[in-house]
Amino acid sequence: MTLSDKLRLESPTSARSLTEDQIRRAPKVLLHDHLDGGLRAATIIELAAAIGYRDLPTTEPVALADWFRDAADSGSLERYLETFAHTCAVMQSAEALFRIAAECAEDLAADGVVYAEVRYAPEQHQAGGLTLDQVVEAVNAGFREGERRVAAAGRRIRVGTLLCAMRHADRAVEIAELAVAHRDRGVAGFDIAGGEIGNPAGRHAEAFDYLRSQGARVTVHAGEAVGAESIREAVLRCGAHRIGHGVRITDDITIDADGRVTLGRLASYVRDQRIALEVCPTSNLQTGAAVGYPEHPVDLLRRLGFRVCLNTDNRLVSGTTMTEEFQHLRDAFGYGAAELEEFTVHAAKAAFLPFDERTALINEVVLPGYAHLRARELGRVPVREGDAAAAA
Repeated sequence: MTLSDKLRLESPTSARSLTEDQIRRAPKVLLHDHLDGGLRAATIIELAAAIGYRDLPTTEPVALADWFRDAADSGSLERYLETFAHTCAVMQSAEALFRIAAECAEDLAADGVVYAEVRYAPEQHQAGGLTLDQVVEAVNAGFREGERRVAAAGRRIRVGTLLCAMRHADRAVEIAELAVAHRDRGVAGFDIAGGEIGNPAGRHAEAFDYLRSQGARVTVHAGEAVGAESIREAVLRCGAHRIGHGVRITDDITIDADGRVTLGRLASYVRDQRIALEVCPTSNLQTGAAVGYPEHPVDLLRRLGFRVCLNTDNRLVSGTTMTEEFQHLRDAFGYGAAELEEFTVHAAKAAFLPFDERTALINEVVLPGYAHLRARELGRVPVREGDAAAAA
């Protein structure tokens, strides 16, 4: 059987659709989530009032959340990025960063996330006089507090951070050094973010050379607004271990009239080297990287054997959660527990954790949780009020 035949014949193995509650309880691993894109709307309003920031479009929490989602739905990456002016405005003190990080951990745990790598750009939080080290320390302290609150509530989560340099700025080396300096104190790796168009990651080659020399872990935003050439640069020049978004890898995949699939050299390299694609379906639709859930390339990439992970990108701005991302793919492709487990295992394998910790995450948390979920899906386990076994 050819690969093309396999792609046509393969179908999700689920017996019946998972419910929203079942998906929420399932253990999830989240690798691509921006701290400044996931604040609680009510927290933004409270912090804005405390510092006298009066530029919010509304001071009603539900209306503010709707405003962010409407702006994100514009279909433009540039317009999407503009929404962060409001969130960053209230993230300029250690107290605010601590609170936001703690709430982030709580919100993710409530959504069934058991391990997360949350990213942010320290250079964007210095308007109040904080040093880069103070920014990192405040965020890390907030996540540790959030983990404690989650544990006290009987759940579990572990959060690492990724420090982002901005493509349009000239501080990448400084941020790379910061990531290395704090890598044993909560920082899992380095990322470069911001508008791709006109800002190639390769212009920050010195930072990536330094990171490689230090054995640091690297992910790069690529293949979202710009095509496969940005992925090539991220992987081959910048040494990325993962690709943020990466959906434009399809530019290097061809399907002929007979349905035969051919991977170009770049696509083959990314797949064969198990370089994870941090796919964010809802965000991809909003920025124009994909045109609809049924047309999103995530299913093609999964069937072709790429290491695809599901992510939220920006929970407030995109108006989404990990549960909702899973639901969209359930509805678009008929996915069930087996497919959701596959995405989660891929993410756990790609996490910037030591090997033994990744193994423990998979064997002790992810696989038992999905075994329980599959049993529920098949109707073999009664659903009980307050049953949190699948999220243990």
